[in-house]
Amino acid sequence: MVITSLATLADPDAETITVDGRPLPRAEARRYVLLHKPRGYVTTLADPLGRPVVADLVAGGGRLYPVGRLDWDVEGALLLTNDGPLTHRLLHPRYAVPRVYEARVEGRVGRDDLARWRRGVSLDDGPARPLAVALLHAEAHQSRLRLTFTEGRKHEVKRFCEALGHRVRALRRTAFGPIALGRLPRGASRPLTPREVRALRAAVAAPGPRPGR
Repeated sequence: MVITSLATLADPDAETITVDGRPLPRAEARRYVLLHKPRGYVTTLADPLGRPVVADLVAGGGRLYPVGRLDWDVEGALLLTNDGPLTHRLLHPRYAVPRVYEARVEGRVGRDDLARWRRGVSLDDGPARPLAVALLHAEAHQSRLRLTFTEGRKHEVKRFCEALGHRVRALRRTAFGPIALGRLPRGASRPLTPREVRALRAAVAAPGPRPGR
């Protein structure tokens, strides 16, 4: 069948489409991967300085793109995919996809301090207020907290903690939206299950919650 109208729709998965007698390549299959990013890796596909990059840790053909960033000294859950529209929604502030972090900070944080942490702080690029804060452990010289943010601003968790007088010693992201790191070993990756992909899509089906709302 020869198509002459630009308004004609075709199903590239069910039909072979040719232009001037040459078949168009089929669209690359969508892939969704969870990586336990280690410290010391840059969240990019290539680095001009020759530093290790997260793409080195993910097997399989085709190019996968990180969904957001983790600093080189931060470890934890990092999603990679070639699904551009879903990536855009997952990163858009409108959908407020929660990112859960465990932070080990300098100094003692008591339970009486948590109200101040939940109120948030003012940073140089605007207010920062976590969706949730939980104290996991506290000692005389360091504390461990679980912090949930809904934005992926640069160094946001580190700057938030420092604004409260507690420098971050170690930071790990334990979940991105509905996808939890679980027991995935450091440096390992795995494909998302169909159920997890559906959960990601559901997470950006409507605008998400905001801190204090």
